[in-house]
Amino acid sequence: MIDSSTFKTTIFKGIEAITLENDQIRCIVLPSYGGKMVSFYDKKAKYEWLFQSQHDLLTIPPYGADFSKYDSSGFDDMFPGIDKGPHPNSLIMIPDHGEVWTLPWGHKEVEGGIKLDVKSPNFPYTLTKTLMLTESGVNISYEALNLSDERFPFIWTPHALLNLNNVTRLELPNGLDHVINVEKDTKHLGDWGTHHTYPQTKSMSTGERIDLSRLEPMESATVEKFYFTERLQAGWCSLVQPDLKRKLTYSFPVEKVPFLGVWKTRGGYRGEYNVALEPCTGIYDDVYLAEKIGKSSSIPANGSYNWFLKMDVCRI
Repeated sequence: MIDSSTFKTTIFKGIEAITLENDQIRCIVLPSYGGKMVSFYDKKAKYEWLFQSQHDLLTIPPYGADFSKYDSSGFDDMFPGIDKGPHPNSLIMIPDHGEVWTLPWGHKEVEGGIKLDVKSPNFPYTLTKTLMLTESGVNISYEALNLSDERFPFIWTPHALLNLNNVTRLELPNGLDHVINVEKDTKHLGDWGTHHTYPQTKSMSTGERIDLSRLEPMESATVEKFYFTERLQAGWCSLVQPDLKRKLTYSFPVEKVPFLGVWKTRGGYRGEYNVALEPCTGIYDDVYLAEKIGKSSSIPANGSYNWFLKMDVCRI
């Protein structure tokens, strides 16, 4: 526990919130809104890492809501899938962007942080996460419990939309050389399923060389999502802000979270500008497909699956 940390109940855009804070980091979580993290503020840099919408008030979505019709800011957990579609065990439909982002999470204060939990209304699992402040960030520990007698395939990813500008760049482990586009008909990457080299590739529309590790140019109507076709060789990825001389690094257990996706929108989705680094337990958004091609993870029958995500900021 950081001696100077505080735990406070507050209100954020009309919804009861929990604020965790120390000398460097302020983190705000909405338990009743899917356990969403709505702020990850770097006090030393005076910088908000998480993208913020312009809404003065937030509306908690009902179960099964269309993600595009609700607030897209902050960090939502995607579980047990991302795309709407059948679960491979039961063929019960997983809602758009999964279940847990719309569900209220139970919560309680623990030393140095907060513990949240949620139980699926339709699938045999519970999901728990514990957020603990560190000197330079937050550690999030996850446990998914399978309440059934057969293994439970799933995809989890942190859908954490991050602020960007024209100097923002990605910093990733070695060995990530190829990506597959999973966004329909993008300006630069073409149709769903088109493969590209990383970081340098050729735009499908202009023919020019582009660098996928950079967020420039700040165009007006582009949106991209791609996955690396290789499994990660190391459990980390970073977003670098050279203008601030700061970077945000995610760390996670690569044997439990072996894949990486990237989302970029530069005006092409709701007119917003943000980026998301999405380490994940399976690809490509659809858990039914992921299970078919051997690229999902699963909770053992009557067992558990544990992993963590560490978010740390540092000077560069």
